Amino acid sequence: MTDSGITPIAVVGPTATGKSDLALDLAERLGGEIVNIDAMQLYRGMDVGTAKLPLAQRRGIPHHQLDVLEVTDTASVAAYQAAASADVAAIMARGQVPVIVGGSMMYVQSLLDQWDFPATDPVVRARWEAVLAEQGVAAVHAALHKADPAAAATILPTDGRRMVRALEVVELTGLPFAASAPTIGQPRWGTVIVGVDRETAALDARIEQRTAAMFTGGLVEEVRGLIEHGLREGVTARRAIGYAQVLAYLDNEYDLSHARERTLIGTRRYVRRQRSWFRRDPRVRWVDGAAPDLPATVLALLEAKERTPQ
Repeated sequence: MTDSGITPIAVVGPTATGKSDLALDLAERLGGEIVNIDAMQLYRGMDVGTAKLPLAQRRGIPHHQLDVLEVTDTASVAAYQAAASADVAAIMARGQVPVIVGGSMMYVQSLLDQWDFPATDPVVRARWEAVLAEQGVAAVHAALHKADPAAAATILPTDGRRMVRALEVVELTGLPFAASAPTIGQPRWGTVIVGVDRETAALDARIEQRTAAMFTGGLVEEVRGLIEHGLREGVTARRAIGYAQVLAYLDNEYDLSHARERTLIGTRRYVRRQRSWFRRDPRVRWVDGAAPDLPATVLALLEAKERTPQ
């Protein structure tokens, strides 16, 4: 709890578990405002493929950190940290409860652990980005494995951008990439962190339904429209799950059914990464997204936290 007597709540966890609905229910009952912590929902126009709640479904509750980037912009954890921190502080200054919701792992950690990011060097960054562009992710992965085997083992070998950042940090600091990660301690603002999950088979079914709904609900048309706004030139937006696969379909790399299947597989893999990441955090109170009256369960956790002497 902060000096204002307000305790923020963060609703995190894997994709498609029901975080958005729970966050809306909590904001209604608490008198709160929502702060998005899904990296791809930062992008204007990326609605269908990110399952972004339409304005009409937001129940009149203010939402922050939605539609703040163009698809040509590069999403930055450090920039998000600064902007979202200001939003949380402003919400509490208004006497409202911040309800932080999303599943982007590093963004959650940056906001709740006040991650102090290492400096960047455009020359070093450009050199490794050139390796990525000219030689591909395999070359960058090999370089990272040589410089920092632990980082190479934990970063997806397809995540070229993060490997470039790791190489930059290792070169600039002389330390392993993990040395720059924050230490898990008391969450910023005394935030209560609630993790939402579901039984694996049930969640797989929900992911399959969501993927099908995206493709029948206009994802291909959305991507076509975003291409006109520079999606292909974007560094991070074009790599989002669903968008990358539709771009490949439009480039005739494979047919639409394969694009849908690759999107489904990519989402399931991402869910496994989210589970692994969030389950390592002992501060997360886990709840079943299928449980009855879930908001009441979470509010009880919040009340228990507020009764605990600080």
